[in-house]
Amino acid sequence: MSSTPPHEMEELAALRAELAAARHALSAAEQKLAVAEDRLAHAEDRCAALQLQIERTREQLALMRRQQYGQKSERHQKEMDQLELVLDDLEETLGEASAERATREREKGEVPRPRRKATRRPLPEHLPREVIELAPVVVCDCGRCDPERLVRIGEDVTEVLEKITAPLKVLRYVRPRLACRSCEKIFQAPAPDLPIGKGRASASLIASVIVAKYWDGLPLHRQSSILARDGVEIDRSTLADWIGHGAWWLEPLRDRIQAYVMSRDVLWTDDTPIRVLAPGHGKTKEARIWCYGHDPATWGSDEPPAMLYCYSADRKGERPRTHLEQYAGWLHSDAYAGYEKLFGVKEGKSSPIRPVACMAHARRYFFNAYTTQPAPLAEEAVARIGLLYDIEREIRGLAPDQRLAVRQARAVPVLKDFHAWAIAQKARVSGKYGLGKAFNYALKRWDRLCAYTLDGRLSIDNNFSERCLRNIAVTRKNFLFLGSDRGGERAAIFYTLLTTATLNGLNPERWLADVLDRLARGHPMHQIDELLPWNWSLQAKQQAT
Repeated sequence: MSSTPPHEMEELAALRAELAAARHALSAAEQKLAVAEDRLAHAEDRCAALQLQIERTREQLALMRRQQYGQKSERHQKEMDQLELVLDDLEETLGEASAERATREREKGEVPRPRRKATRRPLPEHLPREVIELAPVVVCDCGRCDPERLVRIGEDVTEVLEKITAPLKVLRYVRPRLACRSCEKIFQAPAPDLPIGKGRASASLIASVIVAKYWDGLPLHRQSSILARDGVEIDRSTLADWIGHGAWWLEPLRDRIQAYVMSRDVLWTDDTPIRVLAPGHGKTKEARIWCYGHDPATWGSDEPPAMLYCYSADRKGERPRTHLEQYAGWLHSDAYAGYEKLFGVKEGKSSPIRPVACMAHARRYFFNAYTTQPAPLAEEAVARIGLLYDIEREIRGLAPDQRLAVRQARAVPVLKDFHAWAIAQKARVSGKYGLGKAFNYALKRWDRLCAYTLDGRLSIDNNFSERCLRNIAVTRKNFLFLGSDRGGERAAIFYTLLTTATLNGLNPERWLADVLDRLARGHPMHQIDELLPWNWSLQAKQQAT
């Protein structure tokens, strides 16, 4: 038997050592993989649990939102606020868990699983684009690839929104003085026309402060702090002074919107409370913001939409009667008793205002009765009203005569059956409970609930005005209360302008800044209609084309 040469023995020993090291490395890798798989499974379970909790929280919050304009307590409102915070926190935690899961998948060497596709709208085309091209690192096994000779066969594009972090700049107007040596006459351009004489705020900055407070709910002391972060010290009282000047410039425009709204044949109205400081008492009182809107989009009209807001120190019935003193036409409203003197017969003459009740309010009573104590009668009432809303969704945007024909053919029979059924069921339930109150509410206002079937321009409910009050209901929690009744009147001016601009598809801040600038530069007051949102939008489109 021949002996193995020494050099082969050394190679064999080295191979055995490499094999042992490879086995050890493989064992360590398998242990890491097992740990990574456990962490991934935990992250997946955590994501699933968080997603389920988010859906449950959303359902609970949606139920509370549906009841927001119904009967509610202070505790109910606090629970809604808490749920909003809980939902934000859960979604932030879900984002962390998703990031952890993606990291674990990369540790395993797997391609991260694609996230569930969400409905994502493309970023607006009008935003400026900065193109950043990421060149690949060319590493090829063939060894013959020349980066300069590679052929481009396609590309993938990812668009990300970038926030410009320096929103302020200084406009330095320089007016040189020129003198004639012969006649010693001095020439100089006039000072720029600004919304505030000798002030330091441009029209765009004033518009930004107004929109931030009344549209975004950002109190002035917070805006002052935000400006201070950019090194600009502006006291809250100065910002308040800017808002006062803005209201002075814009009040004539609000008056033109009021004249337009009150000349329409169909209006929607509602009101919401707002706290105002009571002079001399150091306490607040509850005032009201009333809205009167025109929504021609429901019947496919080209008329511009508009919303007028009015402030009053209380909720007496004489307030809406004063606002609507010269109005004649259809009025969508809730069941507030203060409206009653607007309708009916006065001094032997029929009132020019005709009421339209809100079917959403009637449905809300039945829905609340069902959620409190589920009952087949309440469920059936909600289903019957749902049939009426199905018809309305089909005819939204059609011409008035088409809408009227469909309602007469399909909605009127449903309403007749519902009315007969409701009368029969009302006798079976006590009026002291929620279901009995729901039947009483609907039957007492039955003619007004059916009024929408008499004119194709009318709506089945008053939701348009409720939607237009929602932003006030949200933002008033942030600035707590208004300082005076005049502050309430200023708020009504700004809400009128900002809401109307938004209804007409404008960016309210850009429109407001342009209007303030034009007014300061001497825009003729007899041509102020040119600055109304619907006319301003038309001008912008013509200039763009």
